Amino acid sequence: MLRNKEVLHHLITMCGISLVGIVAAAFLSIAAAILALMISVLLISSSLFFTKKRYREIEKLAEYLRKIHSGEFTLDVRDNVEGELSILKNELYKVTIMLSEHRSLLQKDKIQLTNAISDISHQLKTPLTSMLMMSDLLSDPELPPEKRTEFTQNLRNQIERLEWLVSSLLKLSKIDAGTVQFKKEPVQVEKLLQKALENLLIPIDIKELIVNLQGEKTTTFLGDFHWTLEAIINILKNGVEHTPVGGTITISYTENILFTEICIADNGIGIEKKDLHNIFKRFYKGKNASNESVGIGLAMAHSIITSQHGDIEVSSKKGEGTSFKIKFYKQVI
Repeated sequence: MLRNKEVLHHLITMCGISLVGIVAAAFLSIAAAILALMISVLLISSSLFFTKKRYREIEKLAEYLRKIHSGEFTLDVRDNVEGELSILKNELYKVTIMLSEHRSLLQKDKIQLTNAISDISHQLKTPLTSMLMMSDLLSDPELPPEKRTEFTQNLRNQIERLEWLVSSLLKLSKIDAGTVQFKKEPVQVEKLLQKALENLLIPIDIKELIVNLQGEKTTTFLGDFHWTLEAIINILKNGVEHTPVGGTITISYTENILFTEICIADNGIGIEKKDLHNIFKRFYKGKNASNESVGIGLAMAHSIITSQHGDIEVSSKKGEGTSFKIKFYKQVI
């Protein structure tokens, strides 16, 4: 404690003042000098006692910080009494709680990242393995022309699937990182839906699906046209894939003072009840998912819509179809 220059200077100052007081009291009487000496000793002793006590408290705080640094976030240093040290303890405890929460979030993010990398590796492995096998078969000079054409087409399909998967993952990572600047412009819903249907005309024609559009041409919402188009295409694609030949997809849209709502409903095979709460999770494949599905389209649609302060809900009955309701609110509170 005495190695601290501030404490040493404080002690020297007190001793000096006490000495002056004792000398001054000695001019009055010996008894006054003795009394001054006793008072000075008591004052200096009490000052050293409280200084030493404070040093002990500071040492406890230093030990507390060392334990926090080593990862012990369950400690509680608060004493709930008055004084600047107590205020400091309370502030340190608040910082400890904050660090603990940040550590939990980082640990959760780490687990999610590990799972995502594992899922991505699994999704990439299948097309890559298939492409490797087909490239080996194509290298055979005695391969019949019809087989060569078939394998070449399959190889092209796998490359397109791989390109779509990588592109989708990049878009999702941008949304997660918050680097996507969503525009807030008036979007005409009818134009948005017609543009989305243009991208699915071929599978719609092949399955001879009936598409009904119901809504006012003046219906609009504030959002990003191109990113919302991406979300709508993925939802419509899900409906087209799970609707039988000759089925119907009904798209209705309305607008009120609170929100603009888009409803996409089909009369397809529906979604299992146990899958409803998971269909927006990445890489989740329900019982009725196709073999080509990677479980990322609906996850992307959910991220795009919610990032624009929108909301998406799904309801379904097995064998009766599925309905997606999308709401874009006029004002976010």
